[in-house]
Amino acid sequence: MNKIIETIKLKTSMQEKYIKNILKLLEEGCTIPFIARYRKDLTGNATDEQLREFSEIYEYSKKLEEKKEEIKQNLLQKEVLTSQLELQINQAKTLVELDDIYSVFKVAKSSRTLKALENNLEGLANIIQSMKYNIEEIKQKAKTFLNENIKNEQEAIDGAKDIIAQRYADDLKSKEIIRNILENHALLECKATKTFEEEGVYKLYKEFSQKVKFIPSYRVLAILRAVSEKQISVKVEIDETQIIENIKKYKIPSFAKESSIFVLEAYIDGLKRLLLPSLKREVLTNLKEKASNDAIVLFGKNLHQLLITPPVVNQVILGVDPGYKTGCKICVIDEDAKFLDSAVIYPTKPQEDYENSAKTILALIKKYKVSAVAIGNGTASNETASFFARLIKENSLELKFAVVSEIGASVYSASKIANIEYPNLDVTIKGAISIASRLRDPLSALVKIDAKSLGVGQYQHDVNQTKLEKKLNEVTEDLVNKVGVDLNSASYKLLSFVSAISLKLAQNIVEYRQVNGKFKTKSELLKVKGIGSKAYEQAVGFLRIKDGLSILDNTAVHPENYNLAKDLLTQGDLKAVNKQEFALKYNVSIQTCEDVIKELLKPGFDIREELPATVFRDDEVTLESLKQGDELSGVVRNLTDFGAFVDVGLKNDGMIHISKMSEKRISHPMEVLSINQYLPRIKVESIDRQRAKVSLSLI
Repeated sequence: MNKIIETIKLKTSMQEKYIKNILKLLEEGCTIPFIARYRKDLTGNATDEQLREFSEIYEYSKKLEEKKEEIKQNLLQKEVLTSQLELQINQAKTLVELDDIYSVFKVAKSSRTLKALENNLEGLANIIQSMKYNIEEIKQKAKTFLNENIKNEQEAIDGAKDIIAQRYADDLKSKEIIRNILENHALLECKATKTFEEEGVYKLYKEFSQKVKFIPSYRVLAILRAVSEKQISVKVEIDETQIIENIKKYKIPSFAKESSIFVLEAYIDGLKRLLLPSLKREVLTNLKEKASNDAIVLFGKNLHQLLITPPVVNQVILGVDPGYKTGCKICVIDEDAKFLDSAVIYPTKPQEDYENSAKTILALIKKYKVSAVAIGNGTASNETASFFARLIKENSLELKFAVVSEIGASVYSASKIANIEYPNLDVTIKGAISIASRLRDPLSALVKIDAKSLGVGQYQHDVNQTKLEKKLNEVTEDLVNKVGVDLNSASYKLLSFVSAISLKLAQNIVEYRQVNGKFKTKSELLKVKGIGSKAYEQAVGFLRIKDGLSILDNTAVHPENYNLAKDLLTQGDLKAVNKQEFALKYNVSIQTCEDVIKELLKPGFDIREELPATVFRDDEVTLESLKQGDELSGVVRNLTDFGAFVDVGLKNDGMIHISKMSEKRISHPMEVLSINQYLPRIKVESIDRQRAKVSLSLI
């Protein structure tokens, strides 16, 4: 454990006391959201993001130490573990270093090396590698190694050279030198295959070459996808001339006799036949892993920005799932997301029934006092927005609409949770409800959909799926717990992201609520089947009861601090209280005291309230009317490494390339933009009417 603590200290710069505290809390079964929120004094105020990183380093360090012990035991059994080798293993800082050390002792050698060893040519290899003899002397010594398999001295020398080649390939220092050369100087080269599509999406990579060191992750993923689709072939190339010159300079000593030519030939053979092929494969593996990890990080950041979009509160919302032939599916939900009504209208082609469609919508607006409209951004979205723009204008309505992403709405419609929530509704109406709900409260609505179905990243199917799912779950969990969850209205899916609440426990909570009615106090949670004292401790602070018996139950104040909170509530001016005095009285940190006061000053506070509100529209934009140089407003829908996709009211999102985002050079769009950010002034850079694509600029 001491080694692990030292490793974590080195990689995180955390104080040892905090590292030990965090490890103890994790071992006790505390969740990261709980530790981040309620144990700040024990962690040095570490954020959930820092704690996630800590957890990853801890798991890796643990795996590293376990691997070291495993290797030492294996080498001990083979009777090859020396004190020097044990020291080398103990000092290894990565799993790659350990694999390099252990690879020498694995049975897997090249067939040529094995053959030479089986024919007892190791002694001749030692003689040749000493480089003390001339060529003739080596030939004479080679004759003493002849047997029924080795017929002449040349065969003996060639076999000995195979052993020397293997030694070079197994040498840790040589391997590390070549690995560094590849990392810094290797090229990734792409060539078109026979099935290459000249005007396809991969035309950029027909004849492509770039230094491995500088290839952006999104390009790596594009290249690897092109390879999997048999559009191109790819290989790692390096200038071998300089490596060979270095071998001559540093591996062949000045005292070497002429037979050193055999050693040089063996080293070059080991380089080309054994070392470079494996390290080139490693380069491709590392490129793919890095690109995958970078894409996953981007997915996580985009998902966070999408989920943290502020809710539209105290409004009755009309949700619209646009369509052509099958019409636009309509639903109405109230301020608490309760379903009220549904309809189908046909304002778009082929029917273009404006009169009856308008009559239906006006009736719904009047009946339910609808104050906002959410339009899905899929098929017929633009035409549907035009219909509402005309309706608003002709009837002078105090009504505005927002175009929201409908990605994943169909996934929700066919899901188990949709069938539980709306068992008697048609699947198409459930889609409209999802669209309306994600305007009302994006977090509550979108957690019901598999995060991978939300389209907030790039090359989703090309990245490590296990890591992606883990990352997206962590992002969702951290945000859900930061915002807090209404115990009396949350779906079981939303509840399942609360600290220490499993999917089964979440379902038990909903079942309890259905049988016993609304929770009056947080302590009532202990009556729910399966929720013990530990789960209660870890979860309760992140739950809210809006109209409960105690105001404290509508805050993030943990029940363990209710006595402190009640005492503070008796004070006149909370901002003027002596925090140190209260901290000492209740044996808590000043940080905890400050957090409790902050909650008491704003009971029911939602962190999303501080973010820019959703932007509504009452006009329309068409591709036909658009021209270069026009200025538009829009909302960022997705971010990739190379650009941002912005909803400007057209059928397809416009794209701002990274080079058009800022006057100064930026390395990633996230430096200047975020998902759901409203952009008041965007210039139309170019229009491709045939492909319905618009390039935009912020410059």
